[in-house]
Amino acid sequence: MAKPYLPHTPASRWIDGWLERLGRSLSFVWFVLLAVIVCNVVLRYVFNQGRIELEELQWHLYSVGFLLGMSYAYQADAHIRVDVLHENFSDPTKAWIELYGILLLLLPFIALILIFSVRFVESSWALGEVSSSPGGLPLRWLIKAVLPLGFGLLLMSALSRLLRIWYFLFLQPREELAHADE
Repeated sequence: MAKPYLPHTPASRWIDGWLERLGRSLSFVWFVLLAVIVCNVVLRYVFNQGRIELEELQWHLYSVGFLLGMSYAYQADAHIRVDVLHENFSDPTKAWIELYGILLLLLPFIALILIFSVRFVESSWALGEVSSSPGGLPLRWLIKAVLPLGFGLLLMSALSRLLRIWYFLFLQPREELAHADE
């Protein structure tokens, strides 16, 4: 695996370490999801019983895994990008593209999601929203609360990355930056 071109700052090292520990500790969600899916399939096709609460639990576990896993994937630099182009760019070019991508696309998107998702959760909590399905899960606001939580964690990950890019482009000694082009 290639050495990352972006140096860490003390703050980014702390944020990334915290997000990595959180991401690794929450990876058990995928095993729980798999167990629920297998249980649901066995109940449906072996015992001819469908369970709405198990289906909803599947959706909820997938949501938790995906929304809380976004920040871990971004922190670990395991997110999707056009690697065919990205790999051919110099490190400073990669950093400039990522700087503009974070500032112009990622941060405004996160801000919109956070602004509207908090209202979404507040509304659900105020209504005491439950599943509309008979036998469905209660406390619908709780699963909706994972949306702002997940994007809050993604914001932390983006800020950590922004600190690293800022250091690389503007604070790193010039001779180190010159070697980055080689």
